[in-house]
Amino acid sequence: MKNILAEITAHKAVEVAERQKVRPAQELESTSMFQRTPLSLRSYLKQPGRNGIIAEFKRQSPSKGVINATATVQEVTTAYARHGASGLSVLTDQNYFGGSMDDLQTARAANVIPILRKDFVIGEYQILEAKAIGADVILLIAECLTQAEVKHLAEFAHNLGLEVLLEVHTADQLDKITPHTHLVGINNRDLKTFQVDIYRSMELLKQIPAEYSKVAESGMDDPATIVTLRNAGFDGFLIGEHFMKAENPGAAFESFTQKLASL
Repeated sequence: MKNILAEITAHKAVEVAERQKVRPAQELESTSMFQRTPLSLRSYLKQPGRNGIIAEFKRQSPSKGVINATATVQEVTTAYARHGASGLSVLTDQNYFGGSMDDLQTARAANVIPILRKDFVIGEYQILEAKAIGADVILLIAECLTQAEVKHLAEFAHNLGLEVLLEVHTADQLDKITPHTHLVGINNRDLKTFQVDIYRSMELLKQIPAEYSKVAESGMDDPATIVTLRNAGFDGFLIGEHFMKAENPGAAFESFTQKLASL
């Protein structure tokens, strides 16, 4: 099976270079959103009355194709927030996930909880973009960045007031965790094959230092799984596809959280 991640990051380099020509970094830094103080996802994950779920808005994916072509960002994200989500994740990759920076800006205008810019960050420019469109957290994927790149980008984001979610998949990527990584996400989905193994999180969790917030990602379609992972020590749970594949993702989220509250 082809390595989808390598293909995406190669495309991303070309795409970002093009965007940088159209909108220079200085222009991003002069936006009103750039002056905004970002919210802390770490603290929202622990906030009473919120359920630790980082609920995602995602239209499509390379592995599943179109997931939901009709849902609107405003309707879905406000329902997520209203029913106790600790944070939102918004896909901004256009080519592979059908997302856009407009989607994140729409979510930002409608919500007052932390928002993760879900994209394939390979350089400083995308972090400036994230700040300029109102994101609070950026994603760095250990699989497609060197240790030095993670260290540099995490520090760059931290200095802008943004939190960093570092996504790892295997034990040998744990050495990429840096002092400026605020949250560590463990992806149950293999980013090369897109197969899901829920027990991966449990294995890696024990090896992550206590000072980092831990987030489980992918393949959690049962509230009982959340309880198991929470009891194991996870603070956050990034879930998107399970809600987005429903005709009404907001209602699916509400139903899921009601079941979770009863467990």
